[in-house]
Formats: sequence, structure tokens, C-alpha cells
Amino acid sequence: MKKLHFVLAIAMFVAIALGTLALPASAQAKNANDSAQASDLKFTDITSPADSIAAARKKATAAQPAQVTQIVMKPAAHKTLWQIFIAGFLGGFAALLMPCIFPMLPLTVSFFTKQAHSRARATGQASLYGLSIIVIYVLLGLVITLLFGSDALNALSTNGVFNFFFFLLLIVFGISFLGAFEITLPNSLANKLDENSDKGGVAGLFFMAATLVVVSFSCTGPIIGTLLVEAASKGERLGPAIGMFGFSLALALPFTLFALFPSALKSLPKSGGWLNSVKVVLGFLELAFALKFLSNVDLAYHWNWFDREIFLALWIVIFALMGFYLLGKIKFAHDSDVQHVSVPRTFLAIVVLSFVVYMLPGMWGAPLKSISAFLPPSSTQDFDLYTSSQLNAASGAGANAGPVFTGEKKYEEIFKRAPSSKLGLEAFYDYDQALQVAKAEGKPVLIDFTGWNCVNCRKMESTVWTNPEVLKRLRSKFIMAELYVDDKTELEKAEQFTSAYSGKTIATIGGKWSDFQASKFNTNSQPFYVMVNSKGEVLETPQGADYDAADYIKFLDKGIAASNSK
Repeated sequence: MKKLHFVLAIAMFVAIALGTLALPASAQAKNANDSAQASDLKFTDITSPADSIAAARKKATAAQPAQVTQIVMKPAAHKTLWQIFIAGFLGGFAALLMPCIFPMLPLTVSFFTKQAHSRARATGQASLYGLSIIVIYVLLGLVITLLFGSDALNALSTNGVFNFFFFLLLIVFGISFLGAFEITLPNSLANKLDENSDKGGVAGLFFMAATLVVVSFSCTGPIIGTLLVEAASKGERLGPAIGMFGFSLALALPFTLFALFPSALKSLPKSGGWLNSVKVVLGFLELAFALKFLSNVDLAYHWNWFDREIFLALWIVIFALMGFYLLGKIKFAHDSDVQHVSVPRTFLAIVVLSFVVYMLPGMWGAPLKSISAFLPPSSTQDFDLYTSSQLNAASGAGANAGPVFTGEKKYEEIFKRAPSSKLGLEAFYDYDQALQVAKAEGKPVLIDFTGWNCVNCRKMESTVWTNPEVLKRLRSKFIMAELYVDDKTELEKAEQFTSAYSGKTIATIGGKWSDFQASKFNTNSQPFYVMVNSKGEVLETPQGADYDAADYIKFLDKGIAASNSK
């Protein structure tokens, strides 16, 4: 029974990690379209469009010519509040199995049952205790929002300083879980809270819960930190609070339930070495997860060294070490001796090591579609045997062999690692230039609002754009305008100005396209696809991510048909 619980715990952690990789919100936004003249399009910059849209909408409308009608689109969040809540809830159950909390569960419940002298009173006290835990963690989430503000929280996902800080933070968390040291809060704080817990009543229960929060911080801190990072950088305004609500609810429920049914405590596995094994596995996952934040910085600031194959090599090593650890081949400081490897633990090691084998072909360019959203773009890979076969398939289906434009593309040197560069697409990184080329070649423009750190964009590019029929249309029927909303390259001084839409200073290429998207289409979600003719007139209702290649082909065909009819 004890080992079965251990296996279930490890499986849950792996599920959390894989869920983080595969949970990008497939935000789709569809609405009625109107035409926008090319001469009316203003390129402006906005640092954080998510919270500026509502505030600046009236100002932008007044500043636009009367004949221009905005296409009203529903903004899509990176992650919904439900997704953030579920992630927090799973994180809370993971924290419950940490060696700092699990042994306290029977002790705390026994304390309530002995002190209350009745089941009803014990249940009431345990419920207040659990409610206090929830209040403390939700307040923590609200404090994060109040300290940084909603603008800053939305900007975290592309801010280089914050991403690099998060990378270092998760590395520290991972090393801590591996047993190098413990992250603890001051003992004086825990002692003070423990003294106040003796007061009794509601206040005493609250301070008792606060004591648990402080004492268990060495185990829960890394999990809380990871959840807050995800919720703050990729979620809604209330993301941190909702994430902490889910986390604390999962943490508080067992105390109340076991107070209701104290006999169930006998079914709990005894504390032991398996608890530290859970902690170590989570440490490996923290290290793997940290690399995504380092990749974000490398892409947005064009360091151009943390390529896809380097990312994959590190992941292969990390998960291989995890598999060997599960088999008892590696031992850390606080681990107990593994006398034998159980069958469930062996099967779990098989799953982890199979994941390692699955990633190996990625070193030669295999798309690895199940985790492609989490990886750097395939265009960053130097040795790629897969993309050439895709190009041949598209060419064999009747597409043009390559781009027609032979002039100098604006910003081309900056975006040489863009995914389109390896797919043979006629891609431009300046909207005005794309319109000019579209007019000369008689083709419509597909505007791709994208981002270096957009996981949904990477998934679309690796799972949909590589479809031979999709790729054929993109290469032969469209001029691509790839507009990166999170690029940090500074604009020339002559191109920098104050946005009439948001009132903010335009300083970067990403800000320029971010404001263009927000002001003209009232959305800041990526990817976001808009088909226009050479005059800038919208041909078909814009849409967001759609991972069904057949649906995406229908979307493209409608735009092609509308272009041919004009």
C-alpha cells in the first residue's frame, strides 16, 4: 500500500509537468469583419495591451478616421481562470505529499479530535483551520497582484529580467528539492505564530494555520513559487489569487475530511523514505521547467545560443536521470536505501525513460508534436532532417518552389530564426512592406500576430503549418506578414513616437505590432490570423489557434476565394 501511494504520487507529479506543457489555451476568436484601409493603419507601441484595451478604447476611436470601423474581437487569455485553478489544485495535492506536510496530517487531526471532546466540535475546528489556510494563501495571491499590478503581471511573460529571474528561481527550487539545502522562513516568525496559536478560538486556529504555512515553506515554497510565476505571467488579473485558492483548497480539504472521518487516518501510508523520493522527482521537474524561461529570454533578446537541440539535450539528460533515480541507480543525501525496485516503480521508470527515447529524434529535427509548444522553434535547430522533407512534400503537391521577392526585407536579419524561415514561406516582418509585395504579386496577405514566447504559436507552426496541404497554400497563395508582438529590438530613433492609441512611448518592434493588433482588432491574443488584400481590407473573419488542419485549410480557402472575387 505504501509503495502504491508513492507511485501514484510520482505519477501525479509527472501529470502536472506534462499538463503544464500541453495546456496552452487554444484561444479562438471569431466575429464579424469590416474593412480597414491600408492608409489608415498606424503602427504604434504599447507595453502591455491586455489592460490598456478597455482604458484606451474611447481615445483610439476618437483618433481614427470616421470611415474606419474596428473589428471587435474577444481577447483570449493565455490561461483561463479554470486552468489556473486546476493547476493550483493539483499543486496543492502535490504539496500535501511533501515530507514537511504529510506527517503533520494525522497529528493535526488527532489534536482536534482530542481537544474538542466531540466529533461536531472537532469538525468545526478543523473546518475553521482549513478555511484559515485558504484565506492565508488567497491573500498571498492578492498581495502579488497588488504589488505588481495587472499591467506588470501581463508583461512578465516577455520581460527579459523577470524571465531570467524566474529561471534562476526555479533552478534554486530544484536544487533545494534535490536535497542540497532547505528554503525556510525565519524560526522567530514560526515561534511567534505558534505562541499566538495558543490563544484559542478563531484567532488561535488562524495562527495555527499560519504556523503550518511557515513551517512547511521549505516544501511548499517551490511549488507556490512555480504556480505564482505561471499564474502571474500567463494568466488573468486574478490569476495569482485563483491559483492560490486551488492550492490551499487541496491542502485544506484533507484536514476537514479526516476530522469528519478520523478512522480513515489508519488507511494512510506511514511516513518514510518515499516522501523524499516524491520531493526529488519534483526537483527534476523544476529543473526541466526552468529551461523554458531561459529560452524565452534567448528568443526575445536574440542571444541566439540556446537552440532547440541544446534545450532537448538538457531535457533528455534530466529525464534520464529521473528514470535512473526511480530505478534506484542514483541516490541523494536524504534518500533511504532502496532494497528492491517494486513493479509499479519500474513501470513508472519505463514511462519516464520512454519519454527520453521519444525526445531523441528531436535532436535531428523530428517535430515532437506533443511537446512542441514548449520547445524553442524548430528554426533555431542547426541540424534538421525533417523540414526539408516537409518542403519537398509541399513542392510535390504543386506549390511554388520558393519565394519570388528578391529585395531586402525589413528586419530580416533580426528574424532569421523565425519559424517561417525554414518552411520556405514568403514572409515579411513589416506590415507596409508585405502590402507592397502583395500588390506587386497579386496575392492576399496573411497577418500572423505571433510571439517568440507564444506556446500556442509554436504548436500551430509544428502541428498545422507543417501539414502538406496547409504549407502548399501558405507558400503559393499568400504573402506572410509575421508580426512579433514581444520582440525587444529597439526601433530606430526616427521611428519612435508616442502612441495615439495608448498614450505610451513606442520603443520596440514588439510594441509596435502589439499596439497595431490591440487598436485595430481589439485583441491581444496570439496566435491571431488576419487575411487582408493589398489594400488592407479584411477578407475573412480573423481567428486564433485552431489545431485542426482541415479547419485551418477551410479558413485559408475562404480568404483565397474572397481575394479572387475582388
